[in-house]
Amino acid sequence: MSGGATPKFSNQAGVREIRTGVKEFECIGALPPFDHPHVFLDMGRENEIVCGYCSTLYRFDPALSADASLPPEARYHEPTYATKGHR
Repeated sequence: MSGGATPKFSNQAGVREIRTGVKEFECIGALPPFDHPHVFLDMGRENEIVCGYCSTLYRFDPALSADASLPPEARYHEPTYATKGHR
């Protein structure tokens, strides 16, 4: 994957399969604070991969944008924290 931050996906809903628009990403399992170690997954030439921690099946879907997933709530965005007094 070139440029930008690595996308992260969560399986908080406990679905069997998550479709992504990327082949390189991080799986975090459930949402924090119940997440598993954030693991980098790379499908390479394949179109699917299984997370070794939570057994979620990820499938590449070229119809999805790089920032999308099915189900949509599987795409995880880390919270941004503003630090008072810092610029």
